[in-house]
Amino acid sequence: MNTSHFLRNFPFFQDLEEDDLDKLSPLFLTRTYEKGTDVFREGEPGDELYIIQSGIVKIYRDDGVRDVILAIFRDDDFFGEMALLENEQVRSASAQTLEKTTLYVLKRRDFVSLVYQNPMISLRILQTALDRLRKTNEMTMDLTMRDARTRIVKMLLRLTDKHGIFQKTGVLIDLKLTHQQIADMTGTVRETVTKVLLELQNQQVILVKKKKIYICNLAEFERLVEA
Repeated sequence: MNTSHFLRNFPFFQDLEEDDLDKLSPLFLTRTYEKGTDVFREGEPGDELYIIQSGIVKIYRDDGVRDVILAIFRDDDFFGEMALLENEQVRSASAQTLEKTTLYVLKRRDFVSLVYQNPMISLRILQTALDRLRKTNEMTMDLTMRDARTRIVKMLLRLTDKHGIFQKTGVLIDLKLTHQQIADMTGTVRETVTKVLLELQNQQVILVKKKKIYICNLAEFERLVEA
């Protein structure tokens, strides 16, 4: 895909004039990573913003015992923004590809020059970063205050916001997830995830096909958190 065409349809750059887009496009590097490749590691210096042209990336932290998945991003999303917004420029988490992934990469020096000319870009990135921080704080509270079943249900509900395809009878979470990945997102173990998903299927509130989860009735599923 042409970089200029991709950026023209990216929300951060929607206010730019054609001439600005033409100047911006050459600043982006294009990198392709095979599945299971680290894009960067927690604690490393960081001076790049990444936009996903195609593929899937997980953001995670190592708590000393296991990986804790904080977020999963896919096509047309971005990550790595905190290293551009903070003076320290140190990665607060790690990023790893879940499938073959192509990224557009913008260096901090070019980012700073860009936002001086177009302050709205910085504002949009900051708003998204704050929203992500709020969701991370909510997830942290869930990990400490809620039981495993509720954590799994709430995590699936969060995934419907980002990856849900809404249909007449329910919502398909358009993301292939292993039981281990779900466990890493909810602070549980794989066996617990398998047990809970089986229970939810037996209750006929979800279906699992080819590692994708379909929520049969969203309103009924939301009530599971309230119960």
